Amino acid sequence: MGNSDERVIEKEVQYDGETETLHSSDVAFELLVKEEEGHDIKLRTMGWKKTALLLFGDQVCLAILAQAWSFSVLGWVGGMITTLVSGAFFWLTSMTLWRFCMKHPEVRDICDLAFVLFGRSRIAFEVTAFMLLANNILLIGFHILTLAKIFNTLSTHALCTTVFAVIAMIIGIVFSIPRTLNHVSTMGVVSAISMGIAILLLMIFAGIETSPSQGYDGDYPIDGPVYTYAYPLAGTTWVGIVNGVLNITFLWIPQILFPSFIREMRRPQDFPKALAALAVGSFVLFVVPPIVGFYYLGQYSEAPSFASLQPVYAKAVAGFVILPTIIIGTIYSNVTVKFIFRRVLAGSRHEHSNSAVGWGTWIGITIIVWVIAFIFAEVIPSMGDFLSLLGAAFDSQFGYLFWFGCHLSLYKGAYFKGPLRSINTILHIIAGFIGLFLLGPGLYAAVEAIIADYGSSTRPAFSCANLSY
Repeated sequence: MGNSDERVIEKEVQYDGETETLHSSDVAFELLVKEEEGHDIKLRTMGWKKTALLLFGDQVCLAILAQAWSFSVLGWVGGMITTLVSGAFFWLTSMTLWRFCMKHPEVRDICDLAFVLFGRSRIAFEVTAFMLLANNILLIGFHILTLAKIFNTLSTHALCTTVFAVIAMIIGIVFSIPRTLNHVSTMGVVSAISMGIAILLLMIFAGIETSPSQGYDGDYPIDGPVYTYAYPLAGTTWVGIVNGVLNITFLWIPQILFPSFIREMRRPQDFPKALAALAVGSFVLFVVPPIVGFYYLGQYSEAPSFASLQPVYAKAVAGFVILPTIIIGTIYSNVTVKFIFRRVLAGSRHEHSNSAVGWGTWIGITIIVWVIAFIFAEVIPSMGDFLSLLGAAFDSQFGYLFWFGCHLSLYKGAYFKGPLRSINTILHIIAGFIGLFLLGPGLYAAVEAIIADYGSSTRPAFSCANLSY
């Protein structure tokens, strides 16, 4: 399917009262929708607009507020080049992912994609399953840690930080109970709006305050007046530069969830519309806030940026970050729990029914996932360490290497057929090398950063220490 040399299959269907003719692989997707008609829990329900909202709900996240710190490490030149190159490869690889899913309608998630890509290998499926679960659970843990730090900030450390983390975990479990992404996408709208307000407030407060409050090197003005620079400052280590790059690439690599999103679309053919809306919005959100943040906070930029603001401003921004932190954790929880749930109840009616067994299993797996994520949240020292580790270990593969492989699979034997295909192939080869760099030297730098943090005055695991921004 998805090849112009194959026999065309046609079928007429009704969409919103109008007749439309489906061709080739379109028929396969239509049949998959038909299969769900007798199910209590129907998954393939989202249109492209709802999918776009879900994508925004996933992408418009706290990591945007960490980009000014990356600019403070890399300087204007390094920060802008890394951001723009990451954005360009995001579009290129996401379209390759979509084309692969269109050719293989049986793909339900990133693990199925790996199974097909590597010659229907069960080993590839299981290894990718481990990476999917590890990536998503680490991300859920990151959002637990973030929410605990926000509660610390807003309450001026009224409770032990570990207690705040437990509260964050319980909130996440409650929000994760719905079993479809269609429901989550609705919450994603409010999440994106709330995060948008937080970003706007950050830029306003950074501009109107007389000076930053603090930076990683100490409280203002211990590091001198605020200033910016084109290139990394003298003394910046190689590990610091790589972690700055990883922090930016992490933001541009959400593709691990895309096969799951495409699976729940009524018409996966429309995914590029949702992707285009996301790409335009992302370029604005991922470029403007770090430029404004670095300009006004300079060498005092922290991750997230509002940690550098005066306390009253930091609290105002933090309040609007609560909901996005919960919702994004919920999105990753839904995909993670759904994958485990499907394996536990495979072939059973409970997989798609409202039975007590189905709901009991779903809720039980949800609790286990969030408890494991809570443990990671207590063990890994900082937000920057989380992002660097995720970027190196998983984004190197799910953001670059996998899609280099998909390109090879899609155009086997015709990689340089015409100028556009040749350029596309060369760009995918470059993507492959970027992935290898992030996986090798990048992972080394991320681990070195964690070791360095534990060797300093960072908080110990399961600590009541004040983690206010």
